[in-house]
Amino acid sequence: MRKIILASSSIHRKKLLKQIKLNFIAISPDIDESRNKNESVNKFVKRLSIEKAMKIAVLRKNSIVIGSDEIAVVDDKILGKPLTKKNARKQLNLISGKKVIFKTGICVIDTNTMKKLSSVVNYSIKMRKISKNTINNYIDKEDMLNCAASIRIEGLAISLIEKATGEDPTSVIGLPLITLITYLEKLGYKS
Repeated sequence: MRKIILASSSIHRKKLLKQIKLNFIAISPDIDESRNKNESVNKFVKRLSIEKAMKIAVLRKNSIVIGSDEIAVVDDKILGKPLTKKNARKQLNLISGKKVIFKTGICVIDTNTMKKLSSVVNYSIKMRKISKNTINNYIDKEDMLNCAASIRIEGLAISLIEKATGEDPTSVIGLPLITLITYLEKLGYKS
């Protein structure tokens, strides 16, 4: 049986795979995540998910490798992981009352055939107007420094959202499970 390998060190992506009861191992791909000059947002996030998966796929046989990457876009500005509370505060002030599009690239590779399936899944979130006190409370209580746009939707961020729409709510967490399950089926993987 082919092994499932998650090309990521993200605890959120690991939790999602556990949610659908997949046996897997996780290996961090450690790639350069810089955006190429004049690269569109969709091409950027899709390329990163492919590069993550390929970095691991070329090293492993008899496996299915999953790569994923996520960014958020508001007013044509890309918001990645804040990494610091100061940056999180800036991001949350910026997105207050606005629509944020989460773009999640996914790539699944069968290492036996090197067949690759990849796409970008969009999910739209309309943010409430967020007060300074609410932002400070959220930052103090939530572990979101490694979440695009400082939004950890599976946690306290749900209280900051007015409306959410899209085909796959798990894409906001960093791995679109509906797409993943479809890709695994197309590659003939039986769990």
